[in-house]
Amino acid sequence: MRLTSLRNKSLECVGLIPAAGTAERISPLPCSKEIFPIGFGEIGKRGGPRPKVAAHHLLEKMRLAGAKRAYIVLSKGKWDIPAYFGGGAMVDMAIAYLLTELPYGVPFTLDSAVPFLTDKQVLFGFPDIILQPDDVYLRLLDKMRAAQADLVLGLYQAVDPQKMDMVAFDADDAISGIDIKPARTDLRWTWTIAVWNAAFTRFMHDFVGHEYQRITTTANGQSRQNYREWFVGDVIREAIGSHLKIDHVKFHHGTYIDIGSPEEMQTAVRTHAPKR
Repeated sequence: MRLTSLRNKSLECVGLIPAAGTAERISPLPCSKEIFPIGFGEIGKRGGPRPKVAAHHLLEKMRLAGAKRAYIVLSKGKWDIPAYFGGGAMVDMAIAYLLTELPYGVPFTLDSAVPFLTDKQVLFGFPDIILQPDDVYLRLLDKMRAAQADLVLGLYQAVDPQKMDMVAFDADDAISGIDIKPARTDLRWTWTIAVWNAAFTRFMHDFVGHEYQRITTTANGQSRQNYREWFVGDVIREAIGSHLKIDHVKFHHGTYIDIGSPEEMQTAVRTHAPKR
């Protein structure tokens, strides 16, 4: 299918969530960090506010944007996530669970879902990042349609640039580069969510396939034990300047909290605690 037809076709929206991490920075935990309670809310048809887990916040935003199904990619041992969400009735979505066995980073985790993403519009997000506003995906999809883009990034002003993928711009405010977890930087904006079409899904699949071959074999065909962790930002950086069209939306008044450290998790719990 040609890129022009991919950009113009009305595609089904599906959520895509990586949940294969080990959360070592905040261990020990009584559960997977994706289902650690962060705040309260109305859950399904149960009366009154109930504890709302981290990934629930993200799934709600995907559902608001029209996604009726989501794929959560797990690693072995994280069975408490499907035990909690089940088929997805509490978020009014159909949730399917996929298993990854590759330890090389989030792009490899997401690649497990590629067979299910053909001709789909993907709403991507990290389940351990709690963000606002609620209509983030709606605004990214609006930009995708208006700009006929293959990939649209949701940008926030970085709280801690050393832990984030920092975004650079050219003179026309187009994305010109991604600096991953820089030790020092003057860049202000980081991406936290994204929407993309089948063209970017295929681009990421090709990227993962190429890197998998490079990681796992040496010149003499022997297994390579040492490797670096790959990030989605690596794929985006590779896509810049390619045949793909990349755009963005800046959330000047938006907020995000990454619960990947004890301090940030405490902040998230305090921020979403019921107001007396």
